[in-house]
Amino acid sequence: MNEARIEGVKLLLGSIPGEYADREGLLETPDRVARMYDEIFGGYEMDPKAILGKTFEDEKHGELVIVRNIDFYSHCEHHMVPFFGRAHIGYIPNGKIVGLSKLARLVDCYARRLQIQERMTTQVANTIDEVLNPLGVMVVIEAEHMCMKMRGIKNYCADTVTSAVRGVFKDEPEARHEFLTLIRKG
Repeated sequence: MNEARIEGVKLLLGSIPGEYADREGLLETPDRVARMYDEIFGGYEMDPKAILGKTFEDEKHGELVIVRNIDFYSHCEHHMVPFFGRAHIGYIPNGKIVGLSKLARLVDCYARRLQIQERMTTQVANTIDEVLNPLGVMVVIEAEHMCMKMRGIKNYCADTVTSAVRGVFKDEPEARHEFLTLIRKG
């Protein structure tokens, strides 16, 4: 399989006007890119639900839990260039909690795939909702897309914010307001 990826990178390099894959500086590039793809697209090898699989019973904590400023890097499925930013996740437990690092791992799992930000936001929220069955979950992702900054519109200042809202965050504006206020503090 790695050999097929190496050949694919050689074809891609050969499609760049004025370049050729057997130029000295590019001789090892196809192998490096193939190995890099194993790393940056490793999310396909991860099971998102298994990441949240180990939970802890906690009947006492029914208040908002937030992990904010989760850095991530992903790749736009339309242009295969990076987009990157921060995710903020909040949920209100319904008798079950999960280790906080697992929420960051879940973001990483979905980010390490060809993605669109809108789908990634929904995937994170849906997985938390399905596995933890919380009273509510809210995910906000803020990102910069290189496909908008370095090509096409070339808008260097634009960023994109997406949200997914489930349960009490959808039904109770006060809960949504509390989450949004707390992710902006600090």
